[in-house]
Amino acid sequence: MDQFTVPQFIEHKAKIVGPLTFQQFIFVGIAVAISFFLYFAVPLMFFVAGSLVLVGTALGLAFGSAGGRSLPLVLKNFSAFFFAPKLYLWKKKVGPPPKLIKEAAPVPTAVRETPVPTIVGKSHLKNLSTRIETK
Repeated sequence: MDQFTVPQFIEHKAKIVGPLTFQQFIFVGIAVAISFFLYFAVPLMFFVAGSLVLVGTALGLAFGSAGGRSLPLVLKNFSAFFFAPKLYLWKKKVGPPPKLIKEAAPVPTAVRETPVPTIVGKSHLKNLSTRIETK
C-alpha cells in the first residue's frame, strides 16, 4: 500500500475580491478612496506626494510580511508590547558570587555502626526487615 504524507498546518485565507483577501482589499481600497478625495481637495503636487506615501503604506500592510507573519500582526504585537506596563524587579544577592566561594573538603568522620539484632532460626527476609526497621 502506498503511503502519502498529509500536509499539516495549512493556513489559507479565502480570496474575496479577485486575487485579494478581504483584509488586503480593505487596505488598498481605503488608500485609493482617500487618494481620490485628495485629488479634489489639495494641489497636484501634494496629491502626488500624499498618494505615493498612502498607497505605498497600504501595499506594504496588505502584502508585506516579516518573519513569516503579516505586517499588521507584527505592528499589533509591537504596539501591545511597547505600550504594556512592564515590571522590573531587582533583588540584591547576599554574599559573593557563587564562583568565588570555595568550600572546604568535608572531613570524614568515623561512623560507628550499632549492632543490629538478628533473629536466629528465622528466615533471611525476616532478618533483613528487622535490620531495615531498626537502622
